[in-house]
Amino acid sequence: MKKLVVLKHPLIDHKMSIIRDKNTPTKTFRESVGEVGALITYEMTKDLELVPKEIETPLTKMTAYQLKKDVVIIPILRAGLGMVESIHNIIPSAKIGHIGVYRDENTLEPIAYYAKFPNEIKSGVVIVVDPMLATGGSASYAIKVLKEKGATDVRFVGLVGCPEGVNRLQHEHPDVPIYLAAMDEKLNEDGYIVPGLGDCGDRLFGTK
Repeated sequence: MKKLVVLKHPLIDHKMSIIRDKNTPTKTFRESVGEVGALITYEMTKDLELVPKEIETPLTKMTAYQLKKDVVIIPILRAGLGMVESIHNIIPSAKIGHIGVYRDENTLEPIAYYAKFPNEIKSGVVIVVDPMLATGGSASYAIKVLKEKGATDVRFVGLVGCPEGVNRLQHEHPDVPIYLAAMDEKLNEDGYIVPGLGDCGDRLFGTK
């Protein structure tokens, strides 16, 4: 079973306090989500493989190193969009795909309505992005679809998880490492993470 990484860093904890606060305005919330996404990216990518490349600096020739595999960012719509730009800023060569999954209000199970992926998912490192790992249904479903399309190196990145979502993702996709900024207590009866931060999509885009 792949690892679960819950990042512990003063900057992440500070920014998470802003994200969790119900009084944080939309603009500040969106900026803070992106900033945490960027901080997680450093941890998530530290084991990426490199290949040597001969280059010439203004002074001399040398052997430098570049990423061996393409990186593909796949946000789960719509909340996942809030972390894409910050991750892409760190890895500007990354391709971006999208998968739209919504959760049935009665069954809490995922239903897909859109999927568009670059061909690089088959050979590259695929980063699935969704701020909330709640029931785990949407994330697990998205990863299943990606694997059916040929993805073999998949990682999940989120802001907040809970035992229910983490356990489901680890059970259904034990090969996929999980990176989170925080691990919360539980799900409530409505399927929301507690203490959580509310509906991330609504807070990102100012909707209700």
